[in-house]
Amino acid sequence: MSLSMITPEFLIERNLERCIKCQVCVRQCANEAHRYDAETDTLSCDDLACVGCHRCVTLCPTKALTIRKFPLEFRTNANWTPDAIKAIYKQAETGGILLTGMGNDKPYPIYWDHLLLNASQVTNPSIDPLREPMEVKTFLGRKPEALEIKDGKLKTKLPPQLELDVPVMFSAMSFGSISLNAVKSLAAAAREAGTFFNTGEGGLHQDLYEYGENAIVQVASGRFGVHYEYLNAGAAIEIKIGQGAKPGIGGHLPGEKVGKEVSETRMIPEGSDALSPAPHHDIYSIEDLRQLIYSLKEATRYEKPVAVKIAAVHNVAAIASGIARAGADIITIDGFRGGTGATPLCTRDNVGIPIELALAAVDSRLRSESIRHQVSLVIAGSVRNSADVMKAIALGADAVYIGSAALLALGCHMCQKCYTGKCNWGIATQDPNLVKRLNPEIGARRAANLLRAWKHEIKEMLGGMGINALESLRGNRLMLRGVGLTEKELEILGVKAAGE
Repeated sequence: MSLSMITPEFLIERNLERCIKCQVCVRQCANEAHRYDAETDTLSCDDLACVGCHRCVTLCPTKALTIRKFPLEFRTNANWTPDAIKAIYKQAETGGILLTGMGNDKPYPIYWDHLLLNASQVTNPSIDPLREPMEVKTFLGRKPEALEIKDGKLKTKLPPQLELDVPVMFSAMSFGSISLNAVKSLAAAAREAGTFFNTGEGGLHQDLYEYGENAIVQVASGRFGVHYEYLNAGAAIEIKIGQGAKPGIGGHLPGEKVGKEVSETRMIPEGSDALSPAPHHDIYSIEDLRQLIYSLKEATRYEKPVAVKIAAVHNVAAIASGIARAGADIITIDGFRGGTGATPLCTRDNVGIPIELALAAVDSRLRSESIRHQVSLVIAGSVRNSADVMKAIALGADAVYIGSAALLALGCHMCQKCYTGKCNWGIATQDPNLVKRLNPEIGARRAANLLRAWKHEIKEMLGGMGINALESLRGNRLMLRGVGLTEKELEILGVKAAGE
């Protein structure tokens, strides 16, 4: 056997004075990083197996455990970083593609953090959201060219719309990539908060049909779980063309995650790999996309808006223009920091562009072509808090999707090992012993609390701006100022520098 160059990522430290040998850590670690020897009555740790999920640290009754980065020092080299060296070691030993979960963690600029919001002062008094009504309701869907109002009533028949009580939805995460309890948590939270969750490309489990009024059902390249009842169960349909974490490539759900319920929902054999092709094999042009949009609207009697999801790439503005003209009611754009259950590391780190720049470019392009009203814009890709939501709306978004933030609300610790199926928090797993760790009622309450908190903060910030309706902020880039950005970045974002 050749010598392995792979070293641990984390170091497990056990305080022997505090440890009572209760073996909670042994029972809780799906990666078997903790072991108990009954003969010697001792506990040992396998640092190489630790993924840094913090499950053992959180549940240790005496707080005897600490997880640290493994203190391995490489010779300093600005080009050959420790991550680059370790990646070569792994591939030299396995000959395989390096996989990762969640979103891009590289130190690319985070434009949300370089944008500041405006606030009212003397000449435009702020509004107290506790005493004045604040409208944060959002409608997603195609808007008519003009409205006819007679005797104070709307006479124009509107195309189908999604009504959101808060401009935040739960991103596409399929049953299979995450557990049924995780999907149930988000579905119930969406219903409570008056918003929507997205099924992802895994179909709709029978237990979730009761949440259909708050579901956006996805049609992806694999067509998993897509049938007439499924299309008509949701409030809207989303055609997934691309994903921010892996633009231009397909998806793969390993066969070990395809148990009985996943196979029935996806309509594939139990234990088989669910492989999504990179392209839709019936879409090779905007005209082909138009045909699919038309077919889906026909199948649902024109009662549901149809969205098209694309990854944020270099020519995203031109692509979005074509999608709008193809008849889509909503365009979803997913930035390069978008999360996922599994993606090649090289793709996640090197393909796509930041969602902030993509959003600004698309909104500007659609406005310049006078077709902005024909579609709603929804963005995704590492929206972390209510301030990011506000900045996205000011840049032109109608609403946002959150995925990683939603999973964090359920208990995710961002260990980025979703693809292993050994999620210790019961989220990105199909192991029945791990799935039951996530109580869907508790998960729903936590996810709904997150949206409730953000809604309060959105109202506070709107009031501070002297705005009493979210609609007045949408695309209002005068409410933004850039800090530490180049002239070109400010130009693309369409905002002025702070102090102007």
